[in-house]
Amino acid sequence: MSSDTVLVTGATGRHGGTGAHVARRLLEDGIPVRALVRQHDQRSERVAALGAEVVVGDLNDYRTLVPAVEGVAQAYLTYPVDAGIVQAAANYAQAVRETGTKPRTVVMSMGPSTRTHPSHLGRAQWLAEEVLQWAGLDVTILRMAAVFHENLPLLSAQSVRHEGVIRNCFGEKPVSWLNALDAAEFCVAALRHPERFADAPVHYLPGPEFSDFHEVAAVFSAVLGRPVRFEAVSREAWEKELLGLAALPQAGLLKADMSRHIAACGYAVAQGMERGNTKYTDTNAFQRITGREPTMLHAYLTENVEIFS
Repeated sequence: MSSDTVLVTGATGRHGGTGAHVARRLLEDGIPVRALVRQHDQRSERVAALGAEVVVGDLNDYRTLVPAVEGVAQAYLTYPVDAGIVQAAANYAQAVRETGTKPRTVVMSMGPSTRTHPSHLGRAQWLAEEVLQWAGLDVTILRMAAVFHENLPLLSAQSVRHEGVIRNCFGEKPVSWLNALDAAEFCVAALRHPERFADAPVHYLPGPEFSDFHEVAAVFSAVLGRPVRFEAVSREAWEKELLGLAALPQAGLLKADMSRHIAACGYAVAQGMERGNTKYTDTNAFQRITGREPTMLHAYLTENVEIFS
């Protein structure tokens, strides 16, 4: 195994496909990848076909992580928007300590990762990051300070299709927008060019657009060729709607914990908890850090128009 090998967790994850994208981009650049997967299946076969070494393991099962971590130079650590992140971080940290190595670890995190955020998952993510640092790991934490384009199908496809409405509790405040694969590009840049992130362990990375939901509805209207409007509702009303969607057979990746988290994030924005915070409004950050052109919301919706039609 090459001393340059990067361990990629979430290499077969579904929401946004960030892990698979990180693995693919590293392999394209000639960097050896060890992909951590939960099981051998069609998704793991696709990663192996790219040239990755595939190992079976689970961040929630410490016993499987020691051989996965052994001998890698860097790691990309991500976890679903779900419960269990603190235990996963502790398992990973102990596996690293047990191997006696110290791989540099790039953590895909979220903007709500703070000790006082209204979201229980935001607070848990913050605590997980603290655990990694308490353990003495070499970490670069990338907090994606943006809403992913890919959340729109999960949260708004039903209401856009049937009512021509985007409904949530973000209120009138603008938010940063980022494509999930562009979030993965931030992580690739951190793995390929650590010097760009050497000034601090934690970095807030916004998307290339900063728009409120009235503006987002206008983009929907232009792409779909029919009126779509935004309707602001309370946190409680939106959480109830999301929990209802999560209970449907076609809910896909939307789960109860994720529903509560997203409603809490909307509430935080509406309450102005990020007001005046310039770390969310640097729309040039993506191009400056990665040297690539970002995917804009209009392009994403155009490519996925059938989901909302």
